[in-house]
Amino acid sequence: MSLEKFSAIYQRAAERKGGEQALEALLSQPLSRAKIEAIPEDRWLSAFSMKVFQSGISWRVVRNKWPNFEQAFFQFRIEPLLMLSDEQWEQKAQDPAIIRHLTKVMSIPVNAQMIYQCRQTHGSFSKMVAQWPQENIIDLWVYLKKHGNRLGGNTGPYTLRQMGVDTFLLTGDVEAYLRNIGVIEGGRDTKRALTATNKALMTWQQESGRSLSEISQIIAYSSGDNRV
Repeated sequence: MSLEKFSAIYQRAAERKGGEQALEALLSQPLSRAKIEAIPEDRWLSAFSMKVFQSGISWRVVRNKWPNFEQAFFQFRIEPLLMLSDEQWEQKAQDPAIIRHLTKVMSIPVNAQMIYQCRQTHGSFSKMVAQWPQENIIDLWVYLKKHGNRLGGNTGPYTLRQMGVDTFLLTGDVEAYLRNIGVIEGGRDTKRALTATNKALMTWQQESGRSLSEISQIIAYSSGDNRV
């Protein structure tokens, strides 16, 4: 397997999007490590929880309801949430002001506990994420899936991207391109496929000097339906 030069991927994306200037205007940029490290932990829990609820439900409906979630769950502050009993969580899951879904509500205390434990071992969850090496970014995905709740699949990575972390996403277009050139074979979420993808994007990063976020967006814009 030989990787296509990133310059060729970029030119194809630019041609499809009306030129380099138009393409650059479409690209979202990751935050600096310092800014990631400064994100309050409650904002991580809020973001994870929103993505969990958006899975299988209209994103717009969830966004419109989110102020009610913030109020119901103490603005997602970790300590007050960890003090709630199982009975209190069940009561909150019945609140008509939010979207009533017990198993999704119960992901909140598990993910709050994950964030709290990271604080004990790394200083803060934000610090752990900010310092995670890009060459092993898929291991951060695995960490969220293993230690959190309902953060597997695209939920964890999408939340990381939304929060400004420099990560690629395996959208339909990115996956299709990587399969076409032989980077991904078999299951998309296998360790082998994810490791090969991470390695390929690091190669393109060294070639282009761009972030993983930009590279995966450009790949998506270069082929398929542009699901970035």
